[in-house]
Amino acid sequence: MGGDKKIKVLVVEDSAVVRELLCHIISQDSRLEVAGAVSSAEEAIQSLERLKPDVISLDIRLPGMNGLDATLEIMATNPTPIVVVSANVECDELNIAMNALKAGALTVVEKPVGLSHEDYQAMAENLCRQFVIMSEVRVLKQARRRGLHFGAGVDGPSDFAAMPSADSAKQAPPPLILGIAASTGGPSAVSQVLTGLGKNFPLPVLLVQHMTDSFLPGFVSWLGETGPLPARIAQDGERPLPGIVYAPPADQHLVLQDGHLRLSKGPQVSGQRPSGTVLFKSMAQDLGKRGIGVVLTGMGDDGADGLLAMRKAGAYTLAEDRSTAVVYGMPDAAAQLGAVGALLPLDAIAPRIHDLINRSRAGGKP
Repeated sequence: MGGDKKIKVLVVEDSAVVRELLCHIISQDSRLEVAGAVSSAEEAIQSLERLKPDVISLDIRLPGMNGLDATLEIMATNPTPIVVVSANVECDELNIAMNALKAGALTVVEKPVGLSHEDYQAMAENLCRQFVIMSEVRVLKQARRRGLHFGAGVDGPSDFAAMPSADSAKQAPPPLILGIAASTGGPSAVSQVLTGLGKNFPLPVLLVQHMTDSFLPGFVSWLGETGPLPARIAQDGERPLPGIVYAPPADQHLVLQDGHLRLSKGPQVSGQRPSGTVLFKSMAQDLGKRGIGVVLTGMGDDGADGLLAMRKAGAYTLAEDRSTAVVYGMPDAAAQLGAVGALLPLDAIAPRIHDLINRSRAGGKP
């Protein structure tokens, strides 16, 4: 936001106490102001045209319309960046939160605790930071239908730039492992890619998704329950199996070493742990040209250096095109480095992966 103009936040929260706390937190940040505070999704939807908020703080469990249905309605009628604010990481509420992300919400953060709690300041700062970041994301009108992905950020036919693969003229051996890195907007994007890969996908999938630590295990469970592939938290020393998605535990890097998964508490890379760059560099070293690396939507530049290492090793490297990325930061950083073999809209990534695998196994040229 330019100049002194403040970012307007609409708070949607049925608990009067929590609503007051959220308003207090927002009012304490010089970048933000409370556009309005309501107790139901219905009130929020009715007030959008009048209040014109820059970002919405949305509770999940609300009287009447829940957070998922509210997200669907808002994205269909008056698209606005949505930050899901959830207090509970238990199955039912978390599933609603994850489906809201799939329906167009941008991120999910923990509901702040009381002023006297030792974690209050850190949680409040993170919440305000997310409001600021997400207020800048362009969101577009989406169809009002449950259970489908609606290409956030797309307005019209895709116009993607395909870059020639570093290996396009070589006959490459079949890839052994697929690595994916994603951040903001990632849950929906990852879900769509995995759905496109299908239940008989022949490679292990190693996934780095930047997410609030407490939501990560539930996110992985949600992926496995709603998608075609089983998903699990990786264990140190295990050998990855085909057709299974592996994600690291919270606040640990995931590394491939001698064909086994290793977990590390090493330093953050690009401000992240887990880091896509750490995963991709380990894949480059362990697999050479026998890997596939994919960078999806996300803020920042994580994954770029690692994807470059994979491409230099002769591996296949793909990234999500600007036309579908909720946030083009991570794919753009990788593309600017020359790390990307092909920039593709989201719905073309899984078919390209299958094509690479099939052609390489047939002995053809990808």
